[in-house]
Amino acid sequence: MVDAAKSRGHKPTVINTLKCSIDLQSGKPDLYYKGKPLADFDAVIPRIGASITYFGTAVVRQLEQMNVFVANTSGGISNSRDKLRSMQILSRHHIGMPRTTFVRDRADVIPAIERIGGAPVIIKLLEGTQGVGVILADSIKIAEAIIETLQTAKQNVLVQGFVSESKGRDVRAFVIGDQVIGAMRRVAQGDEFRSNVHRGGKVEHMELDDEYRETAIRAAQIMGLRIAGVDMLEGKNGPQVMEVNSSPGLEGIEAATQSDIAGAIIDYCAAHTDFPEMDVRQKLTVSRGYTVSELVIPEGSHFVGMTITEAAFAEQDINVLTLYRGKTVIPNPKVSRVLEAGDRLLCFGKQLAMKAMVPKNTRAQREPEVKELDPEMVAHATANPVYS
Repeated sequence: MVDAAKSRGHKPTVINTLKCSIDLQSGKPDLYYKGKPLADFDAVIPRIGASITYFGTAVVRQLEQMNVFVANTSGGISNSRDKLRSMQILSRHHIGMPRTTFVRDRADVIPAIERIGGAPVIIKLLEGTQGVGVILADSIKIAEAIIETLQTAKQNVLVQGFVSESKGRDVRAFVIGDQVIGAMRRVAQGDEFRSNVHRGGKVEHMELDDEYRETAIRAAQIMGLRIAGVDMLEGKNGPQVMEVNSSPGLEGIEAATQSDIAGAIIDYCAAHTDFPEMDVRQKLTVSRGYTVSELVIPEGSHFVGMTITEAAFAEQDINVLTLYRGKTVIPNPKVSRVLEAGDRLLCFGKQLAMKAMVPKNTRAQREPEVKELDPEMVAHATANPVYS
């Protein structure tokens, strides 16, 4: 990437994240590098190692507060780095994925494995990289023993159903912005079931069909990443997303596609330096009494069949930013759009006005009712303990 930046007339600098210092003061977030104020940068491409995720994302977050364009946001990096967190986020959306379970109590292990289809299963450490910490268990008993051993060593693990039809192969789609700029199939060698390049997997160029391409782009966007490597299994029911990587390697994808991926990353960042991403919720909710919220149109609502104009959102100082309908996302919907049951509206406006749109019965259930404490309970709670 340094060579790609230089060849395009840019002045790249490699920064050791651990040498940075974060200074915080009212109205002026600062970042120091080796004790000196960090120079003004137009764009930063974070390459945060797994072992320094916490500090690394803090540095990226500071750059965001300084209005520097970052190719991947701190939130996106944090989301993708924790395998459980990333699968939880993806599971809310219509994204194919292997059936996954996460358990802590030993008694729950076998029932959980049976719920995802039984053995064989894949056991993964939550923060493993390059195939490290990924184990194939052929039987439930072996899986139970492995999980117990890892939990004894204070390791948290995910258990996923084994997609047998993938046959030691997976697909890596390289996403930049809203495009897949390259894709490869990784094939495990010998008895190895892991197809990672760092584990000896062979790579070959492939052209993605529309379903795989759309899945990769949506997965990266849902995770909040502009640049991502999306790993998918070729399941019988279509693409199954395994992981979304915020710092994907370039060696394998460039070898397979014979494309200048590094140059594409530089070009993308150069084209977007004037449009830094910001925390929209943080910016919008600074105004007192205003908030960002999601309103759901349930079955039987009087809003069903109305247009956004007829629903009188604007009259109540409520702006509809995005409409979610099933798998479809409609940004900045037209006021002539007719609302349907199940629609979810991402809105910005007066908090009281949005609360008033929730039915009274539902609103009453959500609001806490403060009661006075029973004097006897207070006396009992504050009394000196009696030991027997």
